[in-house]
Amino acid sequence: MTISKTVNGTELTLALEGRLDTVTAPELEKELKESLDGAERLILDFSKLDYISSAGLRVLLSAHKMMVAKGGMKVTNVNEIVAEVFEVTGFADILDIA
Repeated sequence: MTISKTVNGTELTLALEGRLDTVTAPELEKELKESLDGAERLILDFSKLDYISSAGLRVLLSAHKMMVAKGGMKVTNVNEIVAEVFEVTGFADILDIA
């Protein structure tokens, strides 16, 4: 998985490419821990994310909990495969998905 980071004032955008699974979830978790200081808004761009597993969902839930207190988190450009995972797991009701 590749993570591209863009900072615009207090808004942090992370664009993910590839698979967010058991192998790569710790990489995203590490990036979030290092990058969220000072961020009031987190945008996760999934336009190039092919797959998400339960390990990836766990990292998203953790990030969501952190960002609710700071200002919010939005997941954008979700493909059909990832959207279906969000629907089946109930994450579609929890996350702000655009």
